[in-house]
Amino acid sequence: MLDEQFRKQRASLVRELAEHADPFVRQRLLELATSYEKAERRPTRLAATPADLKLTRQSDGASER
Repeated sequence: MLDEQFRKQRASLVRELAEHADPFVRQRLLELATSYEKAERRPTRLAATPADLKLTRQSDGASER
């Protein structure tokens, strides 16, 4: 949730900066803001736990037999 709030605020701030920038920089800032917004919609990837890694190693060994 905190990451989502951060990205929304960052996109808003970047858009505000773009309002005062020259055309070239404005375009780059708007692209950056869009990337922050798209990142919001991406599902987050969960980190693997030691138990997950153990299961993966066991399943890899079973397929080799």
